[in-house]
Amino acid sequence: MITPFIQGFGTGGGLIVAIGAQNAFVLSQGVRRNHHFIIALICIVCDAIFISVGVTGFGTAVSSNPTLYQWVTWGGAGFLFFYGFESLRSALRGGSMDISDRTIRTLKSAIITTLAVTLLNPHFYLDTVILLGSVSSQFHGESRLYFWVGAVSASTLWFISLSLGGQMLAPLFKKQISWRILDSLVCATMWAIAVSLMIHNASI
Repeated sequence: MITPFIQGFGTGGGLIVAIGAQNAFVLSQGVRRNHHFIIALICIVCDAIFISVGVTGFGTAVSSNPTLYQWVTWGGAGFLFFYGFESLRSALRGGSMDISDRTIRTLKSAIITTLAVTLLNPHFYLDTVILLGSVSSQFHGESRLYFWVGAVSASTLWFISLSLGGQMLAPLFKKQISWRILDSLVCATMWAIAVSLMIHNASI
C-alpha cells in the first residue's frame, strides 16, 4: 500500500510543481485572494479527472498487453530520465515565477482563464493521462488505487498550498534558490522512479 501511494505522490508531485502558466496563475490569484479557492478547486478536479482516465483507461490497456506494457514502461522510464534531466538543468540555471499583472476581476473570467491555462496545455494530458497512466500500469487492483490516491493527493496539496498559502509563498517563489532546491528534488524523484520502473520491468 505504502509504495504505490508514495510512487503516485512522488510522480504526480514531480510533474505538477514545474514552473508554468497554471502554477503562476494560481499563485498570483492566491496572493490577491481573488477567487483563489474556486481556481484551486478547478485545477484539482481537472487533475483528478484526467489522472483517473490515465490510471483506469490507459494504465489498464497497457497492463493487459504484455508487449505494449514493455514498450510503455521503458518509454515512461526514458521520459522520466529526460524530465529529471530538464529539472536538473533548471536547477543549475535557476528560475523564478512571475506573478505580476495576472489579476482576474470576475468569477467568470477566473473560471475561463483557469480552464484555459489547464486544458489548453498539451503537457497537461501528457503528464496526467500518458505518463501517470503508464507508471500506474505496473500496479494492479488496490495497489493501482493507492497510486491514484497518491497522485491526486499531491495535486490537491500543491494547489491548496499555492492558493491558500499565496501570501506566504509568493516571496519564496521569487527567489532562484527556492526553485533550485525544488528542481533538484524533482530531478532526484523522477530518476528514482525511472530506476524503479526499469528494475520492475527487468524482473518480469
